[in-house]
Amino acid sequence: MSETTKHAVRTEDAPAPAFTFSQGVRRGGLLQVSGQGPQDPATGEYLHPGDVAAQTTRTLQNVRAVLLAGGADVEDLVSLRVYLASRDDFAAMNEAYGAFLAEHCPSGVLPCRTTVVVGLPREEMLVEIDGLAVLG
Repeated sequence: MSETTKHAVRTEDAPAPAFTFSQGVRRGGLLQVSGQGPQDPATGEYLHPGDVAAQTTRTLQNVRAVLLAGGADVEDLVSLRVYLASRDDFAAMNEAYGAFLAEHCPSGVLPCRTTVVVGLPREEMLVEIDGLAVLG
């Protein structure tokens, strides 16, 4: 891949993006993963209503699918941003998040993280996560 050209990253292993953005964009050694939610990649259905821990795990699986499609993995993440619909869900999200990273980040050097409480675009979404990876 050219260092100066942007490349869209696309995979059927993560939910299809809306018409106005890419699942991920790679330019040189950077890979930005768009915000992912707790959707089933095959059906687009929002999974695990009311269960932020299960939604967090599904969302991180979707982030990882885009990373893999772009030539990266969780170990390559330098930053993750977590958007929660409710402050009350922080502890459950954090536990599921920690378990996922423990499994997929063998170096133990965890990515930076920002967590904010926001209104999410769909009522059934309790969490959305995006990430930035550096390759090479």
